[in-house]
Amino acid sequence: MKRRSATPWKKSRTYGDIHGGRARPRLADNVFALVHSLRPPAPGRSTPILVQDNPSSAFSFPVAIEELAAALSRLPAGHAEGLTHIWLRRRPGRGRALLPLAEFVRGSGVSAIVLYPWPRDGKLDLGRDRLPSRTTAAYLRFGGQVAREHGRWHVRFAAESDLRRFVVEHLFCHELGHHVDWYRRRWSKANVRRVEEYADQFAARWGPLAATALSER
Repeated sequence: MKRRSATPWKKSRTYGDIHGGRARPRLADNVFALVHSLRPPAPGRSTPILVQDNPSSAFSFPVAIEELAAALSRLPAGHAEGLTHIWLRRRPGRGRALLPLAEFVRGSGVSAIVLYPWPRDGKLDLGRDRLPSRTTAAYLRFGGQVAREHGRWHVRFAAESDLRRFVVEHLFCHELGHHVDWYRRRWSKANVRRVEEYADQFAARWGPLAATALSER
């Protein structure tokens, strides 16, 4: 048996944890590089720092980084305390199509919400496996249409406004809930069910208020 100090979980606790996308990140996901690609804010710098990548020709961000900052400003000030970055991140290269749509990452002085772009054709591939009812319910609640074609599941939003609400009310506020939970430590990170329930409840309570910052397109 390995000593506790030699286990991968020790490394994970040292270099940062991810919530929202999955309970325990795999080393192949390059978690350490994700955390360390963001530098801690310099003393006195205003936070959160806003970062928006070029998403590539096949993808786009449904909301602008400024809209996420505006959404955050609609919420009680304490919710943003300790949040260092909001990052609209370009999706990594081919072979990683089934990334989480959003992540909360922390470690080495960084506490960041990361959101990934959406396909420009509006059709997001969800893989071959049947979706958990909790995931399907979230899409349907915002007007998403979940269907199976040629052995693969996908979701599409008929209206761009519905997709934008889904991103802000559900994805962004869910990850913000993980940040608030970590910063105030309501539940142990080992209790995955409670951690996810708290983030869902946070998004349900504060998401509609955050979405009032969205401008009409």
